[in-house]
Amino acid sequence: MGEFELIRQYFAAAACARAGGDVVLGIGDDCALLAVPPGEQLAISTDSLTVGVHFPDRCDPYLLGQRALAVSTSDLAGMGATPIGFTLALTLPSVDPDWLAEFTRGLETMAAGCAMRLIGGDTTRGPLSMTLTVFGRLPAGAALLRSGARPGDLLCVGGALGDAAGALPIVLGERPADSAQASALLRRYWSPQPQLALGQALRGRATAALDISDGLLADCAHIAGASGVALQIEQARLPFSDALLAVAGAERALQHALAGGDDYLLAFTLPSAELPSLLDEGWPVHVIGRVSAGDGVQLLDSNGSAVTVSHRGFNHFKT
Repeated sequence: MGEFELIRQYFAAAACARAGGDVVLGIGDDCALLAVPPGEQLAISTDSLTVGVHFPDRCDPYLLGQRALAVSTSDLAGMGATPIGFTLALTLPSVDPDWLAEFTRGLETMAAGCAMRLIGGDTTRGPLSMTLTVFGRLPAGAALLRSGARPGDLLCVGGALGDAAGALPIVLGERPADSAQASALLRRYWSPQPQLALGQALRGRATAALDISDGLLADCAHIAGASGVALQIEQARLPFSDALLAVAGAERALQHALAGGDDYLLAFTLPSAELPSLLDEGWPVHVIGRVSAGDGVQLLDSNGSAVTVSHRGFNHFKT
């Protein structure tokens, strides 16, 4: 099967590749055409996933298709954007029709859930990897940035932390996957749900935000640095799922939450006056600390004393 036949059969024919909405022209020409409403801006982000780094060599292609699109779309949630579409550059060691059919089905599932359309991309031969670029839109000037946190703001997250990191030993076959708790963690790893609606609800309310991909401490450091403030995280207020506590125990759950990464939940700073209305609307807001004058990120114990942490998150080029 040639490159263009592969694209036509597995991607151009997919339901998520049909033009519509903000996508005027999708797959088939040299470029896609997007129509952004007057007064709005494009939000664009690119993620690459490589075998052996972001996912194991042998994994379910359906789950991989879901995960690949979800982790990329999560960046749109972190900016408060409404999704439009995505491109996919896929490198394959060989053409396996069964694998491609399942991978495309996974993409379709996540694309439908996120209201995303496949608008283009590329295919090449080589070690398995994929690069996705996602496109969203939002009112001009309304984007959630990392640079607006102010002393006195609350530091919040959008759900229980550490589940995906807790699932990694199961994904790698180092821990059994035969319990309901293990299954719950695996769902968080393979099918993260970008918090798009929460991101949009935070526009005009949150002072800074991002999605947690490399670990809570590492990602909060981005907000602290961009905003020129200190973030203080209260260890006792970190939210954990029952599944993570059952599988990993309290100590490992804490490590997974702080530095494990792959949560794809939102972390954001918020004036305290905004908290009641968000809770009344039912948003999953968990206050885990606050913003203060200074710099960096501190973890505080129940007495308010700083806790020394040796590992703060994932870094591709750390030796």
